[in-house]
Amino acid sequence: MPKNLQDTTTLHNGVKMPWLGLGVFKVEDGQEAIDSVKAAIKNGYKSIDTAAIYQNEEGVGQGIKEAGVPRDELFVTSKVWNSDHGYEETLQAFETSLEKLQLDYLDLYLIHWPVPAQGKFKDTWRALEKLYKDGKIRAIGVSNFKEHHLEELIKDAEIKPMVNQVEFHPNFAQKSLRAFCKEHGIQLEAWSPLKQGQLLDDPTLTKIAKIHGKSTAQVIIRWDLQSGVVTIPKSTKEHRIISNADVFDFELTQEEMDLIDELDTNQRAFADPDEFNKA
Repeated sequence: MPKNLQDTTTLHNGVKMPWLGLGVFKVEDGQEAIDSVKAAIKNGYKSIDTAAIYQNEEGVGQGIKEAGVPRDELFVTSKVWNSDHGYEETLQAFETSLEKLQLDYLDLYLIHWPVPAQGKFKDTWRALEKLYKDGKIRAIGVSNFKEHHLEELIKDAEIKPMVNQVEFHPNFAQKSLRAFCKEHGIQLEAWSPLKQGQLLDDPTLTKIAKIHGKSTAQVIIRWDLQSGVVTIPKSTKEHRIISNADVFDFELTQEEMDLIDELDTNQRAFADPDEFNKA
């Protein structure tokens, strides 16, 4: 159980990954991205999660640079986009991301979506394996992969994914996928843990929040962590960035965990990875 913002989970290759980080989806490149990253790092965050398609890697990189924290104290993630699937394309996309971020290496690089219609994610994975072996990435993984995508990938992979970052929140708790990932030593990570704010007025969550003197968002983030799921809530406001990390001074009871588990309707709020093929 993580006890503070700097606590980490150990991936199957021995790399330590922070349990809580800053997500920057829909954060505008430039000053907004720079300020968000600097605010997070100033307030103790060690993990920053971006992606090529977010189009804010330059701002994120500048924020990291201006924060002035030693590189080896940070955990930086980016992702290869759908239009760059393929072996050579992925190698090039990685170099572009690295250049924009002004970094020499990434801590984690993910395949953003499987895009099964393309039939290229295995070639993309081979490129990630090469980059990993070359020491340019400390850990490699996937995002939005269902069990059957993982099974297909693992069948021919030299290296198993270390992380699977997926839609995960109380309404979509991915129990079967979580069990599969646990069995294979793949760390599950939640994107959109707050369901883009749609859960903040849920009666069960607000009742539990009142008991602990916490916000609904803090209760959801705490539920993630107690469920063994790495989480990366997004915010551009410093007070929210601080608030999202203020989750280590209380613990949900088993009864409260069970009540939140019961909110699972097994319904996605976002795209189905079997169908999502946007370039």
